[in-house]
Amino acid sequence: MARTAKKNSKALRVDDPFKASEIARAAALEDAKNEKFVGSQVSVESDDDHVATYLFEALLPGYVGWRWAVTVAKLDSESNPTICDVVLLPGTDALLAPEWIPYSDRITAEDVGVGTIVPTAADDVRLVPASAVLPADEELDLHELFELGAGRLRVLSIEGRDQAAKRWIEGDRGPNAPIAQYAPKNCGSCGFYLPIAGSFRQAFGVCANAISPEDARVVSVNHGCGAHSEAIN
Repeated sequence: MARTAKKNSKALRVDDPFKASEIARAAALEDAKNEKFVGSQVSVESDDDHVATYLFEALLPGYVGWRWAVTVAKLDSESNPTICDVVLLPGTDALLAPEWIPYSDRITAEDVGVGTIVPTAADDVRLVPASAVLPADEELDLHELFELGAGRLRVLSIEGRDQAAKRWIEGDRGPNAPIAQYAPKNCGSCGFYLPIAGSFRQAFGVCANAISPEDARVVSVNHGCGAHSEAIN
């Protein structure tokens, strides 16, 4: 979504302190290469007695609300005004491109398809070196303890687990999903519910019911659906 430009902090003036409107317009026309791209004078901005910026409407395609800003300098009352710079600046009602967000922060599961490689940053806060994880940090079985020393280089950090838990609880397979609201019982009491290992065991599991819409998916223990094992007629 586009955003609106902020107001300039310089004082707006409607007079012509340097009597330089004509040469300022000429400079804008020279930069625009076509007189149809330079509109009427909007205002003059000045923050001292030696420099002023003359603003003209920019009629360039795609620059709605922008201004030609021609900066003029004058050493003293006797000297002639000099053109310092000509640039395009957004006006108070101009639409600007949204703030740039790194691709790594914008990517979603829908962006990852067959053959897509999404590198994980070395300093990703969701992960920690496996060698730095203590058994006390996780409920680990013997296979997992071995894996910490000789398998995966990194495992979920506490922050990574918290992010995943929050996302799953608030998602479509959490307790607030519409299907869970009308379920006869929750997943934790279902015979098709397979608790996952580790510290998530008490909160999440995998559905193993072929006729459930959640089959092979991670569900919260307090999720539910109409295919509960004890939903017997």
